[in-house]
Amino acid sequence: MKASDLKAGISVVIPVYNSESTIVELVARLEHVLTAFCSDFETILINDGSTDRSWSIICDLAHQHDRIFGINLTRNFGQHNALLCGIREAQYTTTVTMDDDLQHPPEAIPLLVEKLDEGYDVIYGTPREEKHDVWRNVASVMTKQVLQSIMGVEVGRMVSAHRAFRTEIRDAFADFHEPFVSIDVLLSWATTRFAAVAVDRLERRQGKSNYSFSKLVSHTLNMLTGFTVTPLRLASIIGFLFTLLGVGVLAYVLFRYFTVGTTVACFPFLASIIAIFSGAQLFTLGVIGEYLARVYFHTMHKPVYVIREKVVHNER
Repeated sequence: MKASDLKAGISVVIPVYNSESTIVELVARLEHVLTAFCSDFETILINDGSTDRSWSIICDLAHQHDRIFGINLTRNFGQHNALLCGIREAQYTTTVTMDDDLQHPPEAIPLLVEKLDEGYDVIYGTPREEKHDVWRNVASVMTKQVLQSIMGVEVGRMVSAHRAFRTEIRDAFADFHEPFVSIDVLLSWATTRFAAVAVDRLERRQGKSNYSFSKLVSHTLNMLTGFTVTPLRLASIIGFLFTLLGVGVLAYVLFRYFTVGTTVACFPFLASIIAIFSGAQLFTLGVIGEYLARVYFHTMHKPVYVIREKVVHNER
């Protein structure tokens, strides 16, 4: 794809959740930047179960601007699910994703798209400085380390919700219908040509991030059990190591019996061994249970998202 093709049309996909105070400014800044940068564009706003006036504002914007496309989901499905919905609706050759809180500056979009010209398929806008508390930063590092392992690319440590990618690579996950979604993992199904550029991350205008420490940990565990067999392999390794430990303990007991003539004394020793082996067994059963839960959720055929209505100025 030529550089001119990448700039011919850009679809900006934005999941919206309780952002009535920022949507209007965000759309205005996007229009100012993209009008000067590319020949055509669209902004897809997905209302992910907002409880404020976000959907009403999206409807007003769609009626006023012919480049606004609004999608209203029936409930809150989560950021990545809403993103998948918007990505599947994108109609231009380049797709850009970003948050709705103005922390991702629209002015950085040309920088991301121009980096695609160097032969990459996915570009991340990595913040120059993370502005979170200590525990949130720890959880973010953990999540990105897991992503790097699953995606199999070095740039996995620099993932961000601010992305630009070639829309055609969505074909790799066109048939994906699992309830748990990780856009970054799905993108890695299609390509390994990732890169990142440093961009500013602005201060949040209101509220706080919906990704708390506990939610990031849950997201990480979901990625581990949903897109990789690493926990199962870890359970197998632990089982093997404790089997060796058991053989070693047995050899020690037999050695004591045949050389000293007594067995190993003390109840605490026996109780400790039982506790260690029981813990390893419970850990392994827990890992297997997580994977069985994935199979169970798959058989339920839960929807990735459900669209209640769409609003657009002109027919697309």
